[in-house]
Amino acid sequence: MTSQKPHPTTRIDPVPDDLESARAKLVYIYLDAADGATAEELGEILAMKKINILSVLNSLSSAGYVERLDAEYVVAN
Repeated sequence: MTSQKPHPTTRIDPVPDDLESARAKLVYIYLDAADGATAEELGEILAMKKINILSVLNSLSSAGYVERLDAEYVVAN
């Protein structure tokens, strides 16, 4: 008999109401859960083309929802 370790609870903030694009919501949720990622990582993990990732990141950045720290994008505080 093995004991299961409790999973750490990760608190993900609600998705902003004005995000209508499914891609934008997906990227936002992933960045929030992962505490940041590069555009390349997002493309691999979310199975999206880099051009689409960069477009979504640009929109999220312009709206103030994400910011770039060095090579990574993170949810803005």
